[in-house]
Amino acid sequence: MPMLSNPPDPTPKRPRLAPPPGACDCHVHLFGPADKYPYAPEAGYHAHDATPDDLIALQDRLGLTRAVLIQPTALGRDNSRLLDALAAFPDRFRGVVVPPDDVTDADLDAMHDLGVRGVRFAMIGKYAGGQALDGKLVARIAERGWHAQIWCEGEKLTELRPRLEALPCDVVFDHMGHLPARSGVANPAFASLLDMLDNGRTWVKISGPMRFSAQDRMPYSDTDAFARALIARRPDRCVWGSDWPHIAYNHGQMPNDADLLDQLLGWAPDEAVRRRLLTDNPARLYGFEAPV
Repeated sequence: MPMLSNPPDPTPKRPRLAPPPGACDCHVHLFGPADKYPYAPEAGYHAHDATPDDLIALQDRLGLTRAVLIQPTALGRDNSRLLDALAAFPDRFRGVVVPPDDVTDADLDAMHDLGVRGVRFAMIGKYAGGQALDGKLVARIAERGWHAQIWCEGEKLTELRPRLEALPCDVVFDHMGHLPARSGVANPAFASLLDMLDNGRTWVKISGPMRFSAQDRMPYSDTDAFARALIARRPDRCVWGSDWPHIAYNHGQMPNDADLLDQLLGWAPDEAVRRRLLTDNPARLYGFEAPV
């Protein structure tokens, strides 16, 4: 029986941080209604509905105007929920998909026209239905200027580094590399991630502190050093994401999304750097129009 994810905090606060024009949340998932967008048979979890209207209401509360939709593993290789949202809100959303094995070039081109800019490769054993790293698919998405989004156990980064650096496209790491926070920033795998940021083809999402913190509630202070080190190393290669609606996070207190956004006040005290993370870098990576 799939686990039912706890819902996100239903009463997000107003953040203290005032986002710049064109600010983007670069990591969110959409679900539902389930009778129209069913779960994959192998899904390890189900979620409460998290629709485009729900997301836009949250963004209006937080002062954000753009988002990147990530195909969740629970919906398998059917990207209809994501693609329909892109079609409905072409200026607001971009997407990262998990395509079926038989995806055609025409399918990829149609996705590109809708705003898809990457494929997510989820190399974590507990997530059934994730897309394994596929060199032939990577070559095809590279032709379209897409990137490979990598969701893996951070301890594997050093082992994976040669293979990832040989890919013909940009690489985007989820959740600050997803190393256990208790391992510290001196961990050799984290050093590999920092070094990869210097190759000109690697990006990292400053997102998901609850995913690798040893703490079960805000402020996840043991993740601060990771965020600060990544931003200090390459502020031009970092983007921020909330990970809303925080699926499969049932072991701790659900964070308020305003508090997650406000973490940037400590991680990136300089307003110009925050503009890079929230607006300028997402515009480059995902192909948004420059804000007026």
